[in-house]
Amino acid sequence: MSGFDVIGHRGDPIKAPEETFESFNTAFSEGADYVELDLHVSKDNVLVVSHDKNLERITGTSMVVSEQNFSTLSQLHQENGEPIHSLDQVFAHYKDNPKAKFLIETKKTKKGNPQNMEELLKECIDKYGMQNRVMFHSFSTKSMQNEAKLMPNIPRIFIAGTTKRVNFDILQYVTGVNLSSNIVTPDIINALHAMNKTVYVWDEMNESPSKWNTLVNMPIDGVVTNYPATGNEYRELKNQSQSEVLDQNVYYLGTKEEPIYENPYRLVKTKREVRPLDGFHITNIIKFHGNEYVQLGENSFANAEGFNSDSALKELRPYFGAKAIFRGQEQNNYLYKDPRKKNSIINRLEFNKPERILTVQKLGTQVWLKLKDGWINSKDVLIQLNPNNYLGNESEESYYDLPVGQRFKNIDLLENNLYLKPSTDQDLKRANLIRDFNSLNLIFPIKNNNNSINQI
Repeated sequence: MSGFDVIGHRGDPIKAPEETFESFNTAFSEGADYVELDLHVSKDNVLVVSHDKNLERITGTSMVVSEQNFSTLSQLHQENGEPIHSLDQVFAHYKDNPKAKFLIETKKTKKGNPQNMEELLKECIDKYGMQNRVMFHSFSTKSMQNEAKLMPNIPRIFIAGTTKRVNFDILQYVTGVNLSSNIVTPDIINALHAMNKTVYVWDEMNESPSKWNTLVNMPIDGVVTNYPATGNEYRELKNQSQSEVLDQNVYYLGTKEEPIYENPYRLVKTKREVRPLDGFHITNIIKFHGNEYVQLGENSFANAEGFNSDSALKELRPYFGAKAIFRGQEQNNYLYKDPRKKNSIINRLEFNKPERILTVQKLGTQVWLKLKDGWINSKDVLIQLNPNNYLGNESEESYYDLPVGQRFKNIDLLENNLYLKPSTDQDLKRANLIRDFNSLNLIFPIKNNNNSINQI
């Protein structure tokens, strides 16, 4: 999947004091679909927006929410001058902005206190008609159960910092799971999706924006992030891509080492590289901004150019390390920027000038060869086999390992005329090549008295 929800963790806490209107507005302006906020209950049963039960960290005044009436708590201010808000005030502030949506975390003790939190929450949601603009998440299984009874149509997401907390007992009360970024994997996500549960990812307040380089590769439904602008940016990049699921073994038939990236959107390089003739198992092909990338493993992507199915390896190895030459034997000596696009002609291959084949690519039934100035179809050139080992490959040997009927016929015999020259004792050598080219007009006479060529 491509799209996922971006949820600003306490708004945008990097650019504004957390859980203030300024923080929420910043997150929404940066593309967040939801902002996350936390709730405690005051002494007089008001739902107070704060992550901490003691407000000292955010206001400088030590005051426990549950021990004070809201009229007292609202006298405390954050760094930007905003007072502590109630949920009622937040809903009133955003009631006329239908794009403002909220992920609400209920803060409860292990014993499930305060017991009336979910009832107070339902009253506030009903008062402002916010049923379609909120979701719940919590570490508290008791809170999830209460919300399932009171508000069964509102999504409920269980927060887990370890997979041990995710079990079938809790899954029956929730519609999704919010997993720590330290434990989430594609396999876990796929397993939860198979149970029709959505999967969100969260991180600590010390979250690094570089985590997006790997998070974006996973099939998540949403992420709770301190960097909503970064999350939205990656989402837009991913939405511009197309993904095709594959399950295939491949080999890289390129002569140049290629970098392996963490993702195909930002092309952040890893310390690993693809080397000539390396084999991989690929799971996806990502098409992004006109380029294709193969997924080689978790958080491992490479440019798709030069990767070929293992079933085509024997057919293609004779080209690897060989040279291509145009001797006017065909009318088409066009070089293409992209072998998939017929209108991408950029040059012509020079006459009688052999060039090293840099990359081999099979597209459908056709074999394309990348030269220094572009791609050319293998049928439009003659091939000069390489008798020497080249980057671990034996071009000439690979050619003769193929059954006769599978060998390509466009060998450059002017270069490889040793195949045709008679030896000093007049015995033909490598006559099997002549047999493959029975329609060839020889350009020099063979003077011998035996008829071995007719007996081949």
